[in-house]
Amino acid sequence: MSLRRLRTLILREIRATLRDPFTLFVLVAVPLGSLLAFGFVVSTEVEGIPLGVFDGARSELSRRIVAELTTHPAFEARSYVRRDELSSALINGDIGVGIIIPSDFERARARSASGDEPAQIQLLYDGAEAVLAANAEGFLRGITAAALREHAGADIGIARVEAAASMTAAGGGVGSSVRVLFNPTLDGRPYMVAGTFGFVLSFLTTLITAVSIVNERIGGTFEQLQLTPATSLEIVLGKLLPLGAVFSFDVLVMMLAASWVLDAWPSGSALLFWSIASFYVVTSLAMGLIFSATSATAAEAVQKTVLFSIPLVQLSGFVYPIRNMPEPVQWVSMILPATHFINVSRSIYLRGEGVAELWPEMLVIVGFGIALVVLARRTLESRE
Repeated sequence: MSLRRLRTLILREIRATLRDPFTLFVLVAVPLGSLLAFGFVVSTEVEGIPLGVFDGARSELSRRIVAELTTHPAFEARSYVRRDELSSALINGDIGVGIIIPSDFERARARSASGDEPAQIQLLYDGAEAVLAANAEGFLRGITAAALREHAGADIGIARVEAAASMTAAGGGVGSSVRVLFNPTLDGRPYMVAGTFGFVLSFLTTLITAVSIVNERIGGTFEQLQLTPATSLEIVLGKLLPLGAVFSFDVLVMMLAASWVLDAWPSGSALLFWSIASFYVVTSLAMGLIFSATSATAAEAVQKTVLFSIPLVQLSGFVYPIRNMPEPVQWVSMILPATHFINVSRSIYLRGEGVAELWPEMLVIVGFGIALVVLARRTLESRE
């Protein structure tokens, strides 16, 4: 391989990219826009959920619980004077979550002091939105527990209803302590942002690269390039390295935008994440070159990329946890490079892990990268 020829090919690719303002816009704006869109739109964060409150007891403790709920930014509390009004609002979709403090709340508390079952607070939620419902329940339990801790001696059970079994507090003087690791605020944005890096750097880089060789072949410039002394490896690297540099810059911009706009910054080493992401970009670009070299038209290359994106979204863990998939499907997900990069991304963003913990996944990503570059080279050679 000649470094001089490689430098010439890289400069040729850079000049071709700079002459196309629309391509430059797509290379920078689309990844950034996708990150912000997924971070804001595809989020499981509990914020501003309409909460119906029925306080039948109107005691000191019940008013304290209601006050904590109404001032929390996760909910928009609405008070109801009758229990059936709250139920109707939940059925009609006017509210997403409801909390009911029964009128015999204080009498039940008094009986619980004599050994009876603890007083009950009912939580009702719309089970159609399962993820938000579960998160909302977690917030409600946390807020209620905080209010009870401030009121010494309160013995309260929380009953969860509406498409779920009743859950009461365990007796026998045994309590439980809950501690959330790695993401104490249960903020869904860091999880989604970390996964979005994998989706954007897999799908968009592949799509943009997939049409490059096809368009050059249609314009006749690719045949002219093959007549030069440049080898297939030099041609592959001449196309991968300039685009890889642009997307590496995109990764840095996306990290800063996620930090400033979405308040999501890696818990671990930002430099390590940027380095791994930059190498993974080359892996995705090589996949795009393979699609491009094996397609006769730009439309065919785009169709292959779209078909590739379907398992990418469904099986890589970007949206659906891999551990919840059937075991055969989990094995299939392991052959996707995006699966391993998303694991690394979330481990660095949420868990703060480093090389010592991530080296197995990093080796897999390196292996995929080398294999795809070699395959792209051989694909170009077979087209000559």
